Amino acid sequence: MKILLTGGTGLIGRELIKHLTTHQLVLLTRSPSKAKSIVNHADMGNISYISSLDHLHDLNEFDAVINLAGEPIVDKRWSKKQKKEICNSRWELTEKLVDLIHASTNPPSVLISGSAVGYYGDQQEHPFDEDLHVHHEGFSHQVCSTWESIANRARSESTRVCILRTGIVLSSEGGALSKMLLPYKLGLGGPIGNGQQYMPWIHILDMVRGIVYLLETEHAHGEFNFCAPHPVTNEYFSKVLAKSLKRPHFLFTPKWVLKLAMGESAILLFDSIRAKPKKLTELGFKFSYSRLSPALKNLLQHHE
Repeated sequence: MKILLTGGTGLIGRELIKHLTTHQLVLLTRSPSKAKSIVNHADMGNISYISSLDHLHDLNEFDAVINLAGEPIVDKRWSKKQKKEICNSRWELTEKLVDLIHASTNPPSVLISGSAVGYYGDQQEHPFDEDLHVHHEGFSHQVCSTWESIANRARSESTRVCILRTGIVLSSEGGALSKMLLPYKLGLGGPIGNGQQYMPWIHILDMVRGIVYLLETEHAHGEFNFCAPHPVTNEYFSKVLAKSLKRPHFLFTPKWVLKLAMGESAILLFDSIRAKPKKLTELGFKFSYSRLSPALKNLLQHHE
């Protein structure tokens, strides 16, 4: 396949490229030279780079589009300017891709586009799957809902659309786990707030294997929860991580401290999202890491 990939230098994109070596990849990136150095580990001579979509009039030459680009949602406080950047980096690029698909006489057969479990907002302790439809005013829902709506406009008899409602991606190469490790290694780790909020997590290997599975499964379409079959509470996650690192587990971080440090974006740490990957498992996908303890053991070995 010839695949147009956005977000190829991000946490998921870097790992995904390793699993697409038999395909011809075109990476959309603002800085091709920087991207080349970042993904050099996986370039088997099958990767080319473009810095803009402006010279493309259609996507006839592509068999698939994987759209993972977007400003990180938790790296900075949610000022008005940052909220706008978070939205525009997702919505505007996706809109351009959809317009190019519509302009194609032989469009890509699939658009796989990002989203997040933040779409659901706080669902307390209740388990749910992709059949749950929600409407609320929270920022994360608004970002994801609009992003998904734009991507779904690409759907036609020629093009199927798969939406990735991604949970917390656990990786030894960066992301949430790397940020957690230092305080835990210092013996300062512990649950956030009362720790009863559910965390929908996924091992990076299952994340990218799942994307490849959707790419290759021609009848797959719609929204997919990309999280392990067994979500856990923040308290349980914290205990397992501390135990894996052979560190104590007796502290906790009060809610007000994180609200002070992070502002409105702290809600992402307190929303309880007990999401289940029903559609992915019904499709026949088998998780390599469905339980947290083996997942953390594997990742911490690689991190060491």
